[in-house]
Amino acid sequence: MATGIDTGTTATRRAAPLTGFTVGVTATRRREELTALLERRGARVVEAPLMRIVPLGDDTALRAATERCLAGPLDYVIATTGVGWRCWMSAADDWGTGGRLAAACRAAVVLTRGPKATGAVRASGLDEAFSPRSEANGELLTWLLARPLDGRRIAVQEHGVPLDGFAAALRERGAEVIEVPVYRWGPPDDPEAVRRLIELTVRRELHALSFTSAQAIEALLACADGFDRRAEVLAALGRDVLAVCVGPVCARPLLDLGIEPVCPERGRLGALVRTLAEALPARMRRELEYAGRQVVLQGSAVLTDDTQVTLPPVLAALLRALADRPGHVVGRAELLRRVWLADRADEHAVEAAVARLRTALGPHAGLVRTVPKRGYRLAVGS
Repeated sequence: MATGIDTGTTATRRAAPLTGFTVGVTATRRREELTALLERRGARVVEAPLMRIVPLGDDTALRAATERCLAGPLDYVIATTGVGWRCWMSAADDWGTGGRLAAACRAAVVLTRGPKATGAVRASGLDEAFSPRSEANGELLTWLLARPLDGRRIAVQEHGVPLDGFAAALRERGAEVIEVPVYRWGPPDDPEAVRRLIELTVRRELHALSFTSAQAIEALLACADGFDRRAEVLAALGRDVLAVCVGPVCARPLLDLGIEPVCPERGRLGALVRTLAEALPARMRRELEYAGRQVVLQGSAVLTDDTQVTLPPVLAALLRALADRPGHVVGRAELLRRVWLADRADEHAVEAAVARLRTALGPHAGLVRTVPKRGYRLAVGS
């Protein structure tokens, strides 16, 4: 059997929803959990964390910010991430000031940016006064600016990057803002994995890319800039590679570029995976009839009632291009454009790939028919 072609026995009705699909995971936090959820639904996962968290538990900046919070009464405390809040409380406990910090926060009005931050705040024995449904910093800022802020002391727990605009707007209204840098984002631990992720995206060998933070999207584009592949990455995400984001705040950098990702209604990993398990088959599952049997093309997998064939990327793209117009002739020039993209290839590459595809399909090789001097078509319904 040709290298790169896997076969097994499965019924199409029992195939997992993400069988045949390859999904890129860019997350740093909870990466293992997300990968396990995707693999449980049949996906092949390519992991490439785009950033790493640099903890600041022993950093003088975090300790100095905490001491400022304890130097006088706080009026407002803003929790922007669950992991950041927990790290801050844990660091204060290590310094022996955890009880004082909790008391200072309890005496203040606590705001949270979303469900994860809310959960962390409640777990520390506090209650939030306001949490925006949008999970957006902008809505938090609007809520605050509607109140008198002159002379108020506000602690803002940052989440990886400084919230310069947020803090500046509060200071303009006369507030004293204490920025609490719990952790920051650093460059990825494995730049080669990121380079490979970008290459797979450009070549459409990924069917989807998942994102759990806006910073990850920005990091992907920054890395793509470094490899001079930004335009190609955006072209792939704009059409062939589905972007799935954990929520609308995460999705904002793509929306600003005119790319419409899919998002779950609730910003949870489980909801993200369920959304992906619905969206990918809806986009890339094709059901065909050949020789009186159902043949399903799902991502890179070809499924029948008793067999499963996983095709290499080029052969899967070739079959998908034919399946998009079942029964119609697709010319070699169009196949070159759709399957080989910018690669230098000629019509001989198409002929060779069709021959390999027929070999991979085995007893279903007759599904791909040659139309002399015109191209190829799928013999569906026959």
